[in-house]
Amino acid sequence: MHVGLLRAVGAATAVYGLAVTAWPALLAKPSGLAEADGRVAAATRTALRPLAWRDAVSGVALALAPAGPALRTAACVRIAADLGDAALLGVTLPDRARRRAAVAVSVGWGALSVAGLLWRTTGRGNRGA
Repeated sequence: MHVGLLRAVGAATAVYGLAVTAWPALLAKPSGLAEADGRVAAATRTALRPLAWRDAVSGVALALAPAGPALRTAACVRIAADLGDAALLGVTLPDRARRRAAVAVSVGWGALSVAGLLWRTTGRGNRGA
């Protein structure tokens, strides 16, 4: 397990999740969920905030979990969330290009966590059980 990679994924996910919790437009606009004038409807903001909070919390868990079973579990939760996002957003976003982009981004983040789990290292700070 590459602890450093998993912690970096966790930190990035946590920061993004907190940012989208505060400013849902960061996710709504590129996903095609904003109005034509760029505004994000109150219902859309309400729906996106729990998703963003989930990312923030799972990212913090991945960034701070002790190496070993706890870190593996946090990584698996993060991977499941990313694959779930890919599956759900990939069939529900408003247009094909945005669906493809959402799948690519979600699978990409999940793949980083998978790589962190599978990467065998022996260096300082990267050993895992």
